[in-house]
Amino acid sequence: MQGRDVEIQAADGGAFPAYMSLPEGGSGPGLVVLQEIFGVNGHIRAVCDYFAEEGYVTLAPDMFWRDEPGFQTGYDEDGFAKAFAAMGRFDADKGAEDIAAAVTWLRGQEACTGGVGAMGFCLGGKLAFLAATRAGVDCAIGYYGVGIENSLDELAGTDCPIMLHFAGADEYVPPDAVAKIEAGCADRPDTEIYTYPGADHGFNCDERDNYDRPTAIMAHSRSIALLRRTLGPDYNLSALWDEHCACEFGTRDADATMATMVAEPYVNHIPTLTGGVGYRDLYRFYKHHFIPKTPADTALVPISRTVGADRVVDEMIFSFTHDIEIDWMLPGVAPTGRKVEVPLVAIVCFRGDKLYNEHIYWDQASVLAQIGLLDPAGLPIAGVETARKVVDQTQPSNRLMGRWSESEGQG
Repeated sequence: MQGRDVEIQAADGGAFPAYMSLPEGGSGPGLVVLQEIFGVNGHIRAVCDYFAEEGYVTLAPDMFWRDEPGFQTGYDEDGFAKAFAAMGRFDADKGAEDIAAAVTWLRGQEACTGGVGAMGFCLGGKLAFLAATRAGVDCAIGYYGVGIENSLDELAGTDCPIMLHFAGADEYVPPDAVAKIEAGCADRPDTEIYTYPGADHGFNCDERDNYDRPTAIMAHSRSIALLRRTLGPDYNLSALWDEHCACEFGTRDADATMATMVAEPYVNHIPTLTGGVGYRDLYRFYKHHFIPKTPADTALVPISRTVGADRVVDEMIFSFTHDIEIDWMLPGVAPTGRKVEVPLVAIVCFRGDKLYNEHIYWDQASVLAQIGLLDPAGLPIAGVETARKVVDQTQPSNRLMGRWSESEGQG
């Protein structure tokens, strides 16, 4: 954990603890993170640290302080029993007052240089909704919030942007509850509601059996998009990606390349499963197996670039002469001296202003055909034509389809 514990004065007297985490730069917009029924435990603190990496001054107030200050538990059978008991004693109205106090406190901190949003999970998902209607936040995001359908009348007094994530297999927020929420928000253009089929309650918590990483990733991207739109901070992801590529292919400097990335990044070249997870392995990969094992005449011809809130998708033609063994693309294959051109797609995810991960895709069959290691005769694959078709749409289509001529004139 990278944060610290702080204390906030309650509106009706007394004080309650909270966990606070700062971005690397020391300041940014504020984000109040609202706990599950398990308290401000290790997972919630990790969420705060995660969003601090994204550039937010995060604050997780102890919602159960009035009954049991410092309450936190895990996700085993005993933890669930304690958490449900604590939930049964919780006063949601007093909790909403405490959230408002936390928002006011956070706005008053020197480190908080922008607006303040709220994000919550389970119980916290409902509390994030109440933060939108009662605590004056600039946006609110709720994950599988329980009981929101019973508080829809509160929406009449707010125009706060709201995003709600629900799990399709959630017994605590069943489909009829989600349908009621959708109907109640139908005339609100600033409310986004997403349901994830097959996912279950708690899909965002990597300490629970219900954790669903693909769903968590999708929900996170959507959440970041709302936070960036309403709170900032704004990062030039395109320029950051260009800087990273310049370090890899221009100056060919492994240390400078790693400096553009988060503390524990990862890279996966999908066709060959090469790359690295974590600083140590990825640095080793870049220093010994990528940068010095990329041909000197390598060229990247850009075709398209899509920039989102937390990622860049780059489409390009990747060309080189196979004059050295390329560990990361053609491991174990002796140089053939042949020229290769292949379409390549890079999906690059960021946390804040640093690269977090890269998924790199290309057509390995086309590469193998071009170096003579795979005979395309009789196989549904193509060689350099795959690259040429990307840049010239007039190149013929369907040559691999033996039955293409049969449909001639059939409309």
